[in-house]
Amino acid sequence: MPTYLIEREIPGAGNLSDDQLKSISQTSCSVLKNMGPAIKWLQSYVTNDKIYCVYKAPNPEMILEHARLGGFPANLVSEVFTIIDPTTAE
Repeated sequence: MPTYLIEREIPGAGNLSDDQLKSISQTSCSVLKNMGPAIKWLQSYVTNDKIYCVYKAPNPEMILEHARLGGFPANLVSEVFTIIDPTTAE
C-alpha cells in the first residue's frame, strides 16, 4: 500500500497543548476507525505552523476524505516513493 506525506498548515501548531494534540489525535483515530482498515496513520511531526503526517492508504483521495471528515487541512498530499537515511550512503 502506498505511503503518503501530508502537510497540514496549522498556524501555531507548535504551541498546541498536550490536551489539544490528544483531542486532535482522538478525532483522527475515530475517523480512521469509521473509514476501515484501508487507511492507517503511522506518525506525525509537529512544527511551528505545520503538522506533517505519514499515512498508508490506497490512494490520495482517501487521505483527502479523512481530512474532510476530521475537519483537518490537507494542504499537500505527496506519495513517498523511497525512504533514505544515513545507511543509504554506505
